[in-house]
Amino acid sequence: MTRRAARRIAGGNTECLTQSINEIILQECHELYVEGTESLMAMGERLGLGIEPPRKKINIMLIGNHSAGKSSFINWYIEETIQRTGVAIETQGFTLVTSGKRRDTLTGTATTHFYPMLKELLVTDKIIDYLATEVTTSKQKKFPLITFIDTPGLVDGEMQYPFDVESSIEWMGKKCDLIFVFFDPIGQALCKRTLNIVERLNEYAGDKIKFYLSKADTAGSETDRQKVLMQIVQELCKRPGLNKTGFDMPTIYVPTLAGDKAKCVNQIEEVCKDIDKSIAHTLQSILNTLDKDTTTIVERIDQEMATDQANGKHNMKAHSWWLLFTTLAVGLLLSIITQAIFSLVSPKLLETLIGKEQSGLVFDAITPVLDVFSLIPEDNKYFIFAALIFTNLFLFLLAKLLSRTKPRLSSKQKKQFNADKKRILETIQPRQTDMYGKYLAQCSE
Repeated sequence: MTRRAARRIAGGNTECLTQSINEIILQECHELYVEGTESLMAMGERLGLGIEPPRKKINIMLIGNHSAGKSSFINWYIEETIQRTGVAIETQGFTLVTSGKRRDTLTGTATTHFYPMLKELLVTDKIIDYLATEVTTSKQKKFPLITFIDTPGLVDGEMQYPFDVESSIEWMGKKCDLIFVFFDPIGQALCKRTLNIVERLNEYAGDKIKFYLSKADTAGSETDRQKVLMQIVQELCKRPGLNKTGFDMPTIYVPTLAGDKAKCVNQIEEVCKDIDKSIAHTLQSILNTLDKDTTTIVERIDQEMATDQANGKHNMKAHSWWLLFTTLAVGLLLSIITQAIFSLVSPKLLETLIGKEQSGLVFDAITPVLDVFSLIPEDNKYFIFAALIFTNLFLFLLAKLLSRTKPRLSSKQKKQFNADKKRILETIQPRQTDMYGKYLAQCSE
C-alpha cells in the first residue's frame, strides 16, 4: 500500500469517527442512488423508472418580521457568527446556511449550481441577485444534517422588495421539511404580510409549520409575555386556516444574547427537539423509500424478463402462422398462374419448345392442377378465378397480420438486468438491512 493510499484511508476513517450514525446512513443511502453505473438511478433509467436520489439534509426555512431573531437563532445553533444581525432589515434576500468541508460564501449563480432545485424559482422570479449560500465547517448539534434557509425580514407599509417576496417564500416552503415562524414581542409581531404568508403556507404545509415567540426575554414580565402571546394567538385564530386546536407557541431566546438578567423560561431546546424529530422522520422516510425503490426495480426486472419470455413464445407462434398462410398463398398463386399459362400453351407448342420427354414430365406434374380447374363450369369460370385471386390476397394479408412480432430483449440487456437484480438482492438489500439496524440500535438501551 502506498503512503498516499494509507493517508487517504486514515483520513476516511477519521471522518467516519466524527460523523454521527444518521450522517453515515444518509451518506450511504445517497451513494447507493448516485454512484456509478450500478447505482439505483442508473438501474431505474435502464428500466424507464423515475428513481430520485434522497436528500442528504433536511431543509428548514425561518420566516418572520424583521429583527425577529431568525439569523441570531441560526448563529446560536451552529455556534458560529455567519448571519448578520441587528435591528435593521438585515436580510433582504434568501440565504442558505449549510455545513461543508470548508468555509465559503456562494453568490446567486453559484448557489443555483449548488442547489439545482433553485433554478425552478428563477423561471418565475428574477431573484438570482438575492440568493446566497453560506458554507461553514460547523458540526455543532445536528447541523451537518440541516440546511437553514434564512428569508427576508417582513414588514408592512410601503416597503418595496426587489422581487416577489411572498411568492418566493411560498415556493421555498414547498421544498422544506420544517417552517419556523418567529414572532418578535417588541417588533411587528402581528405583521400582516407575515400572517398572510403563513396562512397560505398552511394550506399545503400545515404540518411543517412551527410557531415560536422569539426574544422572549425582552417581552418584560411574565404578565407582559402572556399578553403578547394572547394577542398573537387571537390574531392567528381570526384566520380560518390557522384556527386549530392544540395550538402551541414556545417562548424562546438566544441564551448567549440574554445575559444573566433573563428570568423567563427558555424553551429553545424545544426547537432542537423539533429539528431532531424531523431528521428522524426524514431518515425513516428515506430508508422506507430505499426499500420501496429496490422492490420496484426487482419487480420491474422480473416483469421485463417475463414479458420477454412471453414475447418469445408469441413470436414463435407468429412465425408458424406466417409460414402456414404464406405457403397456402404461394401454392394457390402458383396454381392460378399454372392454369393461366397452360390454358394458353398447347401440348404441341410445349413439346416443340422443350422436347417431348420434358414436356411429358411437365404435364404429368401439373395434371392434378389442370384436373381440378377442369371441374369449374365454363359459365362460372371468371367468377371462380376472381374468388381465387381474392382468397390468395386474403391469405397474404393473414400471413402479414398474424406474423407481427413483439420486441425482445437483447442478450446484453438480459445480462445487465440479471446483474442489476443480483446486486440489489446480494449487496444493496443487505446494506439496507444493516442501515436499519444501525438506526434502530440508537433507540435501544
